Amino acid sequence: MLRTPTGGAGLGTATAGERLVSIGTVLSQLRDEFPEVTISKIRFLEAEGLVEPQRTASGYRKFSPQDVERLAQILRMQRDHYLPLKVIREHLDALARGEQIRLPSPSPQRDLLDGAWEAEGERPTAARIGRAELLAAAEVSEAQLAEWESYGLIAPVEGGGYDAETVTVAKLVADLGRFGLEPRHLRAVKAAADREAGLVEQMVAPLRRHRNPQTRAHAEATAKELAGLSVRLHAALVQTALGLRLQ
Repeated sequence: MLRTPTGGAGLGTATAGERLVSIGTVLSQLRDEFPEVTISKIRFLEAEGLVEPQRTASGYRKFSPQDVERLAQILRMQRDHYLPLKVIREHLDALARGEQIRLPSPSPQRDLLDGAWEAEGERPTAARIGRAELLAAAEVSEAQLAEWESYGLIAPVEGGGYDAETVTVAKLVADLGRFGLEPRHLRAVKAAADREAGLVEQMVAPLRRHRNPQTRAHAEATAKELAGLSVRLHAALVQTALGLRLQ
């Protein structure tokens, strides 16, 4: 079980006598325990609403001791328990209400993850589905799927089968097709996605090559966060270009 050391009172708000520090100082304080943490990571957690530092009149972030401890809690939940941000937010909200929470044991998953890397030398394999299941999930015909594959929009994963992300892509391609967008129209979208993926891979490649399994796990979390930010930026740029109000 875990209780917040601050009792959940006034996270993000400094009380009298507490010293507010810059994001650079926060980074220095966290790096002893979290060597891979970056300023971009802290900004991402802020953008996701998980921490709310104060701002000076000039717009600079200022963090209270409670903010720093909250960030440490978030990073521990990611590192030790592999929790998604949505679950972490729920736990933090419960702690802020003075409730106790029970975190999953890190040992089984960590051992499984480390063992997979030691045995395979790569990331664990996600669950896969067959071709018939993909056709049913996307509600498309064999001919449509074959056409998507010919344009490189859909491809089986190494070893055969399709992963969850491929199912999502198939459904979106099918939805766009109902508006008259054909696979040939989507080649530019695929090319842009490949370039973005290459940029993310370039950022995390040094971490993925690290001998420490924990560092490689951090690489996967970082890749997910960078991918999420890239998707949000892409959506915002498209809507801005079209003159649409951002939701």
